[in-house]
Amino acid sequence: MTSETIEPSRKTKSALEAIELPAPTAWPIILAFGLTLVFAGFVTSASVSILGAIFTVAGCVGWFREVLPQEKHESVPIVETVPTAETSHPQVARFEWKTEELLRARLPLEIYPISAGVKGGLAGGIAMAVLAVLYGIISGHGIWYPINLLSAGFFPSRVTTEQIAAFHWDALIIASILHLICSSLVGLLYGAALPMFPHHPILLGGIIAPVLWSGLIHSMLEALDPALKLRIDWVWFVISQIGFGIVAGIIVSRQVRIRTWQYLPFAVRAGIEAPGAMDETNGDARQQ
Repeated sequence: MTSETIEPSRKTKSALEAIELPAPTAWPIILAFGLTLVFAGFVTSASVSILGAIFTVAGCVGWFREVLPQEKHESVPIVETVPTAETSHPQVARFEWKTEELLRARLPLEIYPISAGVKGGLAGGIAMAVLAVLYGIISGHGIWYPINLLSAGFFPSRVTTEQIAAFHWDALIIASILHLICSSLVGLLYGAALPMFPHHPILLGGIIAPVLWSGLIHSMLEALDPALKLRIDWVWFVISQIGFGIVAGIIVSRQVRIRTWQYLPFAVRAGIEAPGAMDETNGDARQQ
């Protein structure tokens, strides 16, 4: 056998050990997100459109570099051995109610319970309150300044710095209620969104999300609370939001996930006794 015949056989063997597939990329999602912000800026603020334009250009450049001048691929090894099926269930359950619609993927398969979002929101709210009070101390306005500033829209007569920096029990009650409601709602949003981004949840919840909603709040705050926009320190505001996001993301990501029922038929989710959806022993016992 000559060396010419040995060399092709080696290439064929190496080709069978791996397969070339298109490399995954997140640039199309970034491009779509940028276009969404561009059009959202038409009804909010020009700064949102500018941010969207930056994401759009970055998405186009990144996507084009992935496919031009040559499409990027990654080598995936071929597993020759068949994996052994293992299960932790002692009994085999009936799945006769499964239909063709189960072939369609529905993600995420697991989500956090509502309690996880509430816990994360409350913990993040405490962290944000501590940072806000720290800002009041460092700025020299006092600890009541950020609290009264949050509820300044309810008391338009209090316009001077001295009035806002003084203690007001009614402002404390309203600010506490607003802070608890907003923290809980944002925590629930974290609990719903983090399972969709299983990789780097702290990066998403602690940096990306706070920066994005800080920009949206900046564009809408003049209509919601003009007094707050005139006196707010945006650097400390973003720092407080990042502190909230990091703490809430850590708390939510450490909670136990529960499996979603979205892949089950409506009869099973509603608890209706459908043929094939209940155990054989339970069905026989009811017929006797």
